[in-house]
Amino acid sequence: MASNRVWARRFKEAREAKGLSQRQLGIEAGLDPSVASTRINRYETGVHRAAGPITEKVAQVLDIPVAYLYADDDLLAELILFFDRASAAQKAELLHLVHEWKQKKT
Repeated sequence: MASNRVWARRFKEAREAKGLSQRQLGIEAGLDPSVASTRINRYETGVHRAAGPITEKVAQVLDIPVAYLYADDDLLAELILFFDRASAAQKAELLHLVHEWKQKKT
């Protein structure tokens, strides 16, 4: 599981990539508007980590898989995003390549 620092960084990067303010993200994720900005800020600075239901709502708003936030390794996080956004054909091709690679290693 990713450290709070890594989780917070991924959270912030995903929000910025989506072009949302902290307040907008919080409101769209169902937080009370009076605390939305503060709560998102605390998640992004690593003071707190969002509970499962909030993480799921935020990921939905940001159009990212929840697993992306929890990946310790940057390359793995990138693969998670790629796989999530890939077409069914691309996913099948990637899995085929992985299986081929795996067979060569054994």
